Amino acid sequence: MKNLIKYINTNVLFKVVHLNSATIATKIIAGILTSKAIAVFIGVEGMALIGNLRNFVSAIQSFAILGFYNGFVKTIGKCKDDVVALGKTISTTYYLGFFSTILIAFVCYYNAEFINDFLFSENYNFAYVIQVLALALPFYSLNMFCFGIMNGFSNYRMLLIINIIGQILGLLVTLYLIYIEHIDGALVAAVIAPSLIFLITLVGIINRRNLMKEIKMSSVSLDVLKNFTPYIVMAMVTSVALPLTTIMIRNFIIEELGIKQAGYWEAMNRVSDYYLMFVTSIMTLYIIPRFSEIDNKKDFRKEVFGFYRSVLPIFGLGLILIYFLRPYIVTLVFSEEFQPVEDLFFWQLLGDFVKVSSIVIAYQFLAKKMFAQFIVIEIFLVLMLYLTSIYLIDIYGVKGAVMGHFFSYLMHFLIVLLVFSSSLFGVIQQKKP
Repeated sequence: MKNLIKYINTNVLFKVVHLNSATIATKIIAGILTSKAIAVFIGVEGMALIGNLRNFVSAIQSFAILGFYNGFVKTIGKCKDDVVALGKTISTTYYLGFFSTILIAFVCYYNAEFINDFLFSENYNFAYVIQVLALALPFYSLNMFCFGIMNGFSNYRMLLIINIIGQILGLLVTLYLIYIEHIDGALVAAVIAPSLIFLITLVGIINRRNLMKEIKMSSVSLDVLKNFTPYIVMAMVTSVALPLTTIMIRNFIIEELGIKQAGYWEAMNRVSDYYLMFVTSIMTLYIIPRFSEIDNKKDFRKEVFGFYRSVLPIFGLGLILIYFLRPYIVTLVFSEEFQPVEDLFFWQLLGDFVKVSSIVIAYQFLAKKMFAQFIVIEIFLVLMLYLTSIYLIDIYGVKGAVMGHFFSYLMHFLIVLLVFSSSLFGVIQQKKP
């Protein structure tokens, strides 16, 4: 037990508490209050519609910035003392993001009716919300560009403050719009809230305004673009394909079972998002950097099984507690109208446990830049998620969606174990003295 506590305190929770816990807590509180407002003022049907829009906004935002963020941050961190290389990185990222964002914004604005029918069906007319999204998109991209610069220069404290203030501002705007406009207000808030934070980011980036002088078309570099290519491809698969697949599953539920059932599934997904924030933050802050440092199978195996022995049991106990408290959680986060959501907890929690077990190993793909393997396995995951969900929904109703979640991540876990079987279970040869 002493080793367990020592491991958590020194390796995991210490980093989370000091770097990210305030942001996570703010996100969770904001999410719960938003969910409560939607449940009270809009209801189950509105929850389903907002779920589709949230997934679409997430996909479009990733598409607009072409997944450059992680590559941008890493490159700035490496070349921040090299003026020429820094200028090329900033210029290439800026113009890449500018042209892709403008293109996506135009496509969304002038195809708003088509997108409306895809997201909400012809029974609803929220095309104007898509046009608002198109107008807000450039501000989101600029915000991520500024975030990348601050993150690359390790300005973590400022990023933390901006994130917290942005979450609070977004929450206040969302609650106000839901209160006065109900479903219309919630939809508009979903597309503008991520962009509002740019107003705050401007204050944080002002001490880096000298970098803006380095943004030149002549400094755009094909070499920098080539370095970003793996991140772009990965973003198209993970950040775009998965949300769009979720929309397709939700639309299938609406068509086959009705919009209320889709609303229950969206509510379950929201609860899942809240508790997963904690464990994913631990993995992001500790696992990926640690895997990047490791250059042998022995240490890789030690870190994976160390996570399984310490963090995973605590996460599992937390999921068990959530399962038994689910009636109170549903009432607290939503309302009594959402009581059928309780039936979805078992398979969702089981799927999330397997998901975390799988992802902790799969992070090795990113740490070691095994991009091709990562992309193939993620495509497989997305396909299995869609196919198993559709098949099981036909048999078990909306519960089939959470069952599909479990079975798809179980297959993902088995494949990841197979890929890294020699590292995790093979014989490790001792180095000769």
